[in-house]
Amino acid sequence: MKNLVLLLMALNFLSCSVKTKTEVKKPNILLIVIDDQGYADFTPFKDHDRTVLTPNISRLGKAGTVFTQAYVTAPVCSPSRAGILTGKNQFRWDKPASWGPGLPDDVKTIPEYLKQAGYHTARIGKNDLGRNFHKNDVREYPLQHGYDEFLGFSAHAHDYWLNSTEIKERTPDPYGTSALLGPLMHNMGEKSYEEGYLTDILTDESIDYLKRKHDKPFFLTLSYSAVHHLIHEVPKKYLDKFGAKEIANYNPDDMMAYGKHASGSYSAYYDKYSRVGAIKADELRNYYLANLNNLDDNIGRVLDALKEEKLAENTLIVFISDNGGSPLTGANNAPLAGGKYSLWEGGIRVPLAISYPGKIDANKVVTDYVSATDIMPTLLEAAGVKINDPDVDGISLLNPDNNRLLIWKWQKTWAVRQGDWKLTNTNENHWKSEPSVQYIAPIVDNTELKLFNVNQDPGERKDLAAAHPEKVKELEKAYQNWCDANIQK
Repeated sequence: MKNLVLLLMALNFLSCSVKTKTEVKKPNILLIVIDDQGYADFTPFKDHDRTVLTPNISRLGKAGTVFTQAYVTAPVCSPSRAGILTGKNQFRWDKPASWGPGLPDDVKTIPEYLKQAGYHTARIGKNDLGRNFHKNDVREYPLQHGYDEFLGFSAHAHDYWLNSTEIKERTPDPYGTSALLGPLMHNMGEKSYEEGYLTDILTDESIDYLKRKHDKPFFLTLSYSAVHHLIHEVPKKYLDKFGAKEIANYNPDDMMAYGKHASGSYSAYYDKYSRVGAIKADELRNYYLANLNNLDDNIGRVLDALKEEKLAENTLIVFISDNGGSPLTGANNAPLAGGKYSLWEGGIRVPLAISYPGKIDANKVVTDYVSATDIMPTLLEAAGVKINDPDVDGISLLNPDNNRLLIWKWQKTWAVRQGDWKLTNTNENHWKSEPSVQYIAPIVDNTELKLFNVNQDPGERKDLAAAHPEKVKELEKAYQNWCDANIQK
């Protein structure tokens, strides 16, 4: 009898040991989305702009794989972020390909998939799907599409310094779509910050989240608003480092300071400093570099916290900019033409890196083209989650297809890429003022069809449409066939 008991105990121990060895530990996931970073301002790229100081972004790139031909689904933040969140081209449901695609009830998100798979999900920072701003009872609000927690703002932008209830109550127009100030949204309420800088605050809150005791794997989306307007709002030590002069913060008591009929409105202050004019075209770069350097320091703090909390070895990190660098902030997209607001390469080709110690190659550069829609399949595959949705446009980032069809639709312009070839009718007519000096103007400004070999000519300097009429017809037909089959009628 005694021998039988010992045998059963041994078998039970062996069974438990086998189970433990075969269990796959799900990774924690950190998705870092930043705003309007220039292509040449990503220091993991070999040919980056040497005036940029981002050692922590470089550190993140060296720890993993970077992609030199990564595309987002739109050249502005709201539709692009919808594409990242859903793994789909957002114009599938937003036929006008507008600034505000929203989020339909029947389109599933990354946090919804991961929450069902046992993850705790949190979003900190910017939430922007182009509709239903400042509301917490709508599908577009993070708690209504899969996130367990949210702290941030639901709009295009937020003032970097003015994050208190007190300033909101003193401002005649605290809630604009692109001109927001005041307390941050926190779950189903608000959280006021009497002092502090927004990028620092978002990092502090993220570190607090990482330091918690986690009994589940976590999915944290850290969605910074840097380096979006208002680009001049940066702590003084960073301004001094890059030789940029201080500009007074918004004050609702300065009734006429921001325009003849401003009457103390924040939107007038925002409009004044989100165009070239009050800040000269050749001055913007220093503000941008200061803003980006502060962002980099904050990313470094997050990476350090992961290491200190012994989370780094089992955390998959994705870093991406939501669209190309803005022509109004001093961003540098070289060698790409155009920038934010257009379907030239400078508007849709972005910095992207992914790291996961021991699972994804470190210090690797991938030159195959990929899409931001690929983030969802990649994360879900790592988490052991299967996607049963044939309309998902993404594929794994780890298995690029260099002959896949990529489609863009942005208002009245469109583009298509397959292999080395890109066909587009895009043009330029979008900003409120002249661009900053870093901007590379496209070779033409018209809506005629233009054909480029973007592998050999990423700057889109040589239109090959006349030389290859058969390729024009082929890609135009491929674009139309995709739209006919996939865009909701």
